[in-house]
Amino acid sequence: MEKIIGIKSVDFKVKALGHGVVNWNGPTNLAQENGATVDNHTLPKLRGYTNLSGKEKENGYKYRKEPTDIDFNKTPLYISQNCIRHHLFREQSFDLHYAAEKNLKDVLASLTGLIRGYVVPSSQCKRTSPLLFEDFVDQLGNGNFEQFGQAGERDSSSFFSKTTFGDTEYLSYGSISVEQLQFISLDKKFDRASMVIKEGEGESVAQAVNNFIQSLNPELNPIVTFHPNYVRKGTIFEEGEQGILLNHDAIKILVEHTLSRIFELSIRQAKSYMYVDEILVDYNDSNKMMRIKRDESSISEKPESEFACYFYAK
Repeated sequence: MEKIIGIKSVDFKVKALGHGVVNWNGPTNLAQENGATVDNHTLPKLRGYTNLSGKEKENGYKYRKEPTDIDFNKTPLYISQNCIRHHLFREQSFDLHYAAEKNLKDVLASLTGLIRGYVVPSSQCKRTSPLLFEDFVDQLGNGNFEQFGQAGERDSSSFFSKTTFGDTEYLSYGSISVEQLQFISLDKKFDRASMVIKEGEGESVAQAVNNFIQSLNPELNPIVTFHPNYVRKGTIFEEGEQGILLNHDAIKILVEHTLSRIFELSIRQAKSYMYVDEILVDYNDSNKMMRIKRDESSISEKPESEFACYFYAK
């Protein structure tokens, strides 16, 4: 069996800076000093946090924690990867509401179709995202309890509190899969069709995707090729799918564009902000997934070989 060689993934480490909370978790059921539970405290997303104190009544009631009972080193603030992806592709974040079987060529020839991924429930068409992202986890732990009061008549309902944050510094890791990026299935055979095509339509879909990728970087020569039977290397029966395959330049354009988007990412919401400050990239041609997390001395910051090819036409 032929061994697959080349760059298998483009992994990266991201450092981001900011101030305050950009990704809230919402009102949380907590305890007051008198033991009564209330829902007027708002918490940000905290990794590993639970609002249960561990104490329990004989009847099974589980006591809640108080709002100040938080260790920000053990349960750090984080921004969810869903929030990051939303802002990374913000201009197209609502477009999929209008996606249907008749206009999926336009979806496929876009960043949503090629990088973000999508699912269209009405037709079961889907495109698995080649972009993996971990949550952005805060390293500083500058959290504090803050009490608020609404103007007007003072009663128990006019007071509320929040866990807020000062300066933040986030760390995250991610990866772009070359295998998932380079091949787009247009076949229902293995239940992963990105769109359903008619006879003779494959070439026009490939051309639309080619034109879009070319528009991202006119200096390179991307080639997107349709074939009625692309087979995954290493299969036993060599059963393939009709689909389109991206060449080295096409993959390179999409990888570089995605990395530049991540580097330029900033989020401003909920009276707070976050922006990416540094990004370290590893063109990973080894079998060690996310080696950048464990040993930065082993990474390749520039591509030292071609992107791996996982499919062939038969």
